[in-house]
Amino acid sequence: MESRKLTQALPLKNVRIKDAFWSEYIRLVRDVVVPYQWEALNDRVPDAEPSHAIRNFKIAAGDVEGEFYGMVFQDSDVAKWLEAVGYLLETEADSELERVADDVIDLIARAQQQDGYLNTYYTVKEPDRRWTNLAECHELYSAGHMIEAAVAYYRATGKSKILEVACGIADNIDAVFGDEAGKLKGYDGHQEIELALVKLYHVTGQEKYLLLSKYFLDERGQQPLHFYDVEWEKRGKTHHWPDTMMVEEKDYSQAHLPVREQGKADGHAVRLVYMCAGMADVAAETGDRELLEACRKLWKNIVSRRMYITGGIGSMARGEAFSLDYDLPNDTVYAETCASIGLIFFAQRMLQLEPKSEYADTMERALYNTVISGMSRDGKHFFYVNPLEVYPEACGKNKNYDHIKPVRQGWYGCACCPPNVARLLASLGQYIYTVQDQTVYTHLYVGGQADLELGGKSIQLEQQTNYPWDGAVRFELTMDEAAQFTLALRIPDWCDGASVQINGDAYAIEAQVADGYALLNRIWQRGDVVELTLNMPIHRMKGHPLVRQTAGKVALQRGPLVYCLEEADNGKQLHQLVLPKISSLEVEANYELLGGAEVKVIKTAAKRMNIKEWADELYKPASDIRNETANLTFIPYFAWANRGIGEMTVWVRDSE
Repeated sequence: MESRKLTQALPLKNVRIKDAFWSEYIRLVRDVVVPYQWEALNDRVPDAEPSHAIRNFKIAAGDVEGEFYGMVFQDSDVAKWLEAVGYLLETEADSELERVADDVIDLIARAQQQDGYLNTYYTVKEPDRRWTNLAECHELYSAGHMIEAAVAYYRATGKSKILEVACGIADNIDAVFGDEAGKLKGYDGHQEIELALVKLYHVTGQEKYLLLSKYFLDERGQQPLHFYDVEWEKRGKTHHWPDTMMVEEKDYSQAHLPVREQGKADGHAVRLVYMCAGMADVAAETGDRELLEACRKLWKNIVSRRMYITGGIGSMARGEAFSLDYDLPNDTVYAETCASIGLIFFAQRMLQLEPKSEYADTMERALYNTVISGMSRDGKHFFYVNPLEVYPEACGKNKNYDHIKPVRQGWYGCACCPPNVARLLASLGQYIYTVQDQTVYTHLYVGGQADLELGGKSIQLEQQTNYPWDGAVRFELTMDEAAQFTLALRIPDWCDGASVQINGDAYAIEAQVADGYALLNRIWQRGDVVELTLNMPIHRMKGHPLVRQTAGKVALQRGPLVYCLEEADNGKQLHQLVLPKISSLEVEANYELLGGAEVKVIKTAAKRMNIKEWADELYKPASDIRNETANLTFIPYFAWANRGIGEMTVWVRDSE
């Protein structure tokens, strides 16, 4: 099939990040997060919930005796760790890390069955029940993560052993599933295999993997006999989890309708955006216009009706799911870290199909807020759930908040989020630029160098910036000979004015902006310098009138960063605070909040309800209520929960 992708991401090895903000996160992933997660996977982290993921592989390989332990998809934690390692090795050699990874790959290969099947849960615990409970048990999901890990590691090292494992997995799946007589007509309850197979197609050139991905998408939600129901009947109506939600509620896994007919983001949020990423991949490779249009509809529904201001998605704890349009509670929100990562995957693929800044704006929003909020600055504690309002005293007492944690946790029994954060940050270089013909698109403003080819000419693009604290971005071009091409610079949706200088001279961009990008087309020379200045005002953000939970409230945003109030700066009972519209908002540098790193906070004067006047009254006339003056400090949302347990809120009441 002919590839229809309009733009291409740069190979990770071609992008070297050197950035005041992001380099520390990537160092954390390399030096702390990946080693820490390796210890967690081997059950060597004190006081953390055991993983047993590596031990499961050893049992499946016959190296040790024992029983399977953990979630049915426990294998995926190892796969995501290995994928992150692959990305790290592609950007910087590390012989010791590569040795550890090679040992893991040897173990994985020993655990693989002769026919290519690989899943430690079924190999160890239920060897005779393969492919009998796709709705609940994540077989294809786990396989997909292992395939993604294999592709990343192969690209980084050129070592084929893990790629051979991945091809064996995919060939086994191809032999089992399909429309042909004797094959199983079905699909997994948790999407992931779809986008993994496209990656395997890219690295092997084997079209059967692309066709298999398309098959799983086309088969999902087909009627009248639903695959989940047929499966359930065959296994005597047994189920893996305590209830039958995954089997009976088809919209939970987006299996209620064929994917091309789905126009609303329903069900489990991670599954939805993983599915959309796969849909966009297949649409790009096949030119399937229907599939692309379905992607656009689902994208629009997410970002215009079902996404939090922080880029979080999935508003309810039950099912880690979307609920309905404009239902965005702040205190009981789920907003799983993995869901925002999946939203970034979806956004990146839509940018490759059609480079429009709306996708990059959302990618940036999720990245700078929910995703990095999901990991502490020590690299050893993580949020699974990302609330926008926290009242710690209610946690553990009001059961509606049982899923809310006021501090990041060391590990999880269901540990999908920590390795997901690691693999995203380790591969951040893939999200900054894309190239289409003679145009270089800059989607994220992250310092460093990028090597690319346009029209057979080698070009190095160096980016310098103090983003997200200010909007000044400098590009310098290095090339052997002059080259004509377009440098497309994203003008973010939060920016109320942008200017460009080329070699110190003003360059009018007003007529050159298309789809949110300033298009700078010229014959570029070695040493040319482009300086982009993005106005970075403090915005008082309001929620849509149909969002009940933000009515009468305001949130502060500066640049890509959403801000919040924390008890550590502003005392308890944050709900009593009122931010007048006339209050002046001042930006101030802070070097204590995150242990010496630069952080811009926002200072302002506000009002606080005078609780002392209330005595024992539960209600009183509004005319008797007097407010007192308060001085507030707003900090970036990603930086909350680094100073002990305390209240936090993003949205604050406002007044005239």
